[in-house]
Amino acid sequence: MGLFPKNPPPGPSEESFWQSPLRGPWLTSFIGSFMFPLILIVGFTGFMSHAAYNPNLGMNAVVPKGGDLDLLLFDWPTSPTWLFALNQGSHIIVGIVVVPMILAKLWSVFPMLFKWPPIKSPAHALERISILLLVGGAGFMWATGLLNQQVFYPWSFNFVVAHYYGSFVFLGALFLHVGTKLPTIRKAYRERGVLKPLMDDVAHTEPEPYVPGGLAPEVAEAATISRRGVLALTGASSLGLFVVFAGQSIGGPLRSVALLAPRGRGTSGTQGFPVNKTASLAKISEEMVGPGFRLTLNGASGSELTYAQVAAMEQHTETLPIACVEGWSSMQTWTGVRLMDLAERLGMRDDQALQVISLQEAGAFRQTTLSRDQVMNSKSLLALKVGGEDLSLDHGFPMRVIVPANPGVHNTKWVTELKLVNA
Repeated sequence: MGLFPKNPPPGPSEESFWQSPLRGPWLTSFIGSFMFPLILIVGFTGFMSHAAYNPNLGMNAVVPKGGDLDLLLFDWPTSPTWLFALNQGSHIIVGIVVVPMILAKLWSVFPMLFKWPPIKSPAHALERISILLLVGGAGFMWATGLLNQQVFYPWSFNFVVAHYYGSFVFLGALFLHVGTKLPTIRKAYRERGVLKPLMDDVAHTEPEPYVPGGLAPEVAEAATISRRGVLALTGASSLGLFVVFAGQSIGGPLRSVALLAPRGRGTSGTQGFPVNKTASLAKISEEMVGPGFRLTLNGASGSELTYAQVAAMEQHTETLPIACVEGWSSMQTWTGVRLMDLAERLGMRDDQALQVISLQEAGAFRQTTLSRDQVMNSKSLLALKVGGEDLSLDHGFPMRVIVPANPGVHNTKWVTELKLVNA
């Protein structure tokens, strides 16, 4: 006797329960064919955003030391200057746009979750576990990612660490699933064609041939929408999400309609661009940056500079984007002292990096470590002004670093110390 009764319980485990004429291997294969490369883009850009933190330097790693599996240990480039903005913007935008496709794909295979018996053999049990990891991984990655993108943190665990390791589980299950389903995909396209089912209107929409245990219904009801209608609805939903989210990253006319972007239309902060962490949240007061403020230079020899002394040094102006892990970016004109000039003053060697320390209280991103390449880029600045005005307190007054292609969170604000460290 098997583990389960031969006959399924009444309800969704009965094959006659599901009657949509649209479900079948072709529809599932077609949606998956569009979705798969988009998910690869989300995965690739996510790993590249992790690499942009230069996790091999100082305390930059956002996962435990050695936890990056040695995949991303290379110096993040500083050119083109908009590299991180493009990468993280793509990660967020594509990740949001693909959500309706994921939901459509889950709808197309939903009956499979109730197939009877739940487990037929050890091999079937392993397949079901892989599906659990795939669906559960997708739910975890997208749910937490969307909440994080909306600046809402309802969990007690470290989002970045969980999201990073969760991606390995999800992508591993995804590749396993795609590999096992390739014969089904090829058969569906061979028998029905890649595009031919899209030619059918509602009146001519017919169910795919029924196969016991498969996706096509045993008893199909009359179609109320065509397959191309389902795909058009899915595509329109993705396009709508693109319109109301993408402007925060792309800018231009789309910025004015970025109604669901977490920082609004990208001008919600002081001085015309968003603020990730305000001075109040970082516990930075006016007194801390007042007349008693000093910039400590800690290198071959130490020194302290007042704000006036830093302002009296040779100033340079560069137009550079600031791009946040949240997905928004903004092009701004910065004025300040070149980091390479300060590094020369510190006596920086080829085997050293520059640690930038903030006035904010101890915690994540109180300090960042910049590679020698980042420091020696002529566009990298210890900025005192933005848009021709002194930095506001929320944007890092009295001074912050701005480095080409650097994640916004590593363009440290309220800089109080520059320190040479071994790379």
